[in-house]
Amino acid sequence: MPVFQRITSLVLGLYAFSTTLAILTVSGLLPLHFPFTPVNIILAFAFGIMHAGQRLGWSRSVLLVLFVFLMGLAFESVGVATGLIYGPYHYTDQLGPKFLGLVPYIIPIAWFMMIYPSYVIAERLSSNMKPNFRRFLVIAAVGGLVMTAWDLAMDPLMVRSGNWVWDGPGAYFGVPVQNYLGWWLTAFVALAIFQPMPRQNEITRNRPIPDLWIVILYGITGLSTIIMDFIIDLPGPALVGFFAMAPWILFFWFSRSKQII
Repeated sequence: MPVFQRITSLVLGLYAFSTTLAILTVSGLLPLHFPFTPVNIILAFAFGIMHAGQRLGWSRSVLLVLFVFLMGLAFESVGVATGLIYGPYHYTDQLGPKFLGLVPYIIPIAWFMMIYPSYVIAERLSSNMKPNFRRFLVIAAVGGLVMTAWDLAMDPLMVRSGNWVWDGPGAYFGVPVQNYLGWWLTAFVALAIFQPMPRQNEITRNRPIPDLWIVILYGITGLSTIIMDFIIDLPGPALVGFFAMAPWILFFWFSRSKQII
């Protein structure tokens, strides 16, 4: 295994270890006072960049990072300021400094952390389609669903943890249904615009890094979120999140015979 792949796998291992510590801390088994949420986001973000660089090429991966960061920041800022995209909500000060006092800078980083694995899964599931604009739209639509599946478990958890507040009642465990439509829309727009952008090298079967690794990150993130939901007495979002995320992982796994993973 090349050295940089080993470093990439090490970062994934650190992320898995850190999420385990976070679960033990939330459960009360480990008496730590540590900002696991931003640290885990940064670790997952770093792994995503490293994986994307080896899969897409560095120039294209940097373009994806910048594009998702700016899109996420723009959509979230408009959403917080107007309530039009996700519903009326605001962030607390727990996630650090905010852009224009609206959105913590860690949030658009988290968007890339999950949009990228969602993109890889959606691309795999559409691998039999011809590489044209229709396929771009399918990948964007499916990627949005894969991304939103995580939020079904994550959003109630983050609200209960005091990271943001919904300014009105919501039908889904206190969260407005509009939020999930907004999540899908944000991911769809980001992926639909990014894919047709010029690329240096087409993705081939001989990828230098396994797609499976980034799907493992998606699984670790989802599983840790679901476990924490159960720990803090949110069994509803935990079960919904499990049944929303698991099929995408299974679809990817059963497609492994079509391409190298």
